[in-house]
This record gives sequence, structure tokens and C-alpha cells, in this order.
Amino acid sequence: MTSDLYDIIRNPRITEKGTRIKEKSNVLTFEVKKTANKVQVKKAIEGIFKVKVLDVTTINYSGKIKRLGQRSGRRSDWKKAYVTLKPGEKIDMFEGA
Repeated sequence: MTSDLYDIIRNPRITEKGTRIKEKSNVLTFEVKKTANKVQVKKAIEGIFKVKVLDVTTINYSGKIKRLGQRSGRRSDWKKAYVTLKPGEKIDMFEGA
């Protein structure tokens, strides 16, 4: 069960934009499994970090085409989740960032 939760949440996305959103409205950003839905993301965050989630918004990103010399390749597609925590909830991993 817990390994499934860790498969859904890939890693946190700590960026300048994400930090501003976190400070303003208690929303955290995570890179999640491409096939995960909002319910699965909510259960995974609540199970891993022991917090209450108010809302989840997901966005699909297409991989960019990149070149290295004459060869061209493509980065993988990925999904980002904006997780809104209930008032008073926080995740310590994001507090130091």
C-alpha cells in the first residue's frame, strides 16, 4: 500500500513560482505519475505526509524537443499537481525552501 503511494508522487517541484503560490495560498506543487488522477494524488499526499488536502489540480506537460549536435531527441511527458492544503496544515519539507 505505501509503495503505491510513493509511486504516485514522483518529487516536489520547488520553484520561484511554486514558492510564491505556497506563501500566498498554501498550495504545494508535486510532479506525479502521468496516469495518476486527482483522487489518487490526494490519497497519496494525505498518506505520506499525514496532512489534510482541500483540493488537487493537475496539469499535463508535453516533453520538449531538444538537440545535441545533429541528433534530436525528446524529453518525456510529465504531469504536475497543485495540492491545496487545509488552513493550518503544512509540510515541513517545504518550510525550509
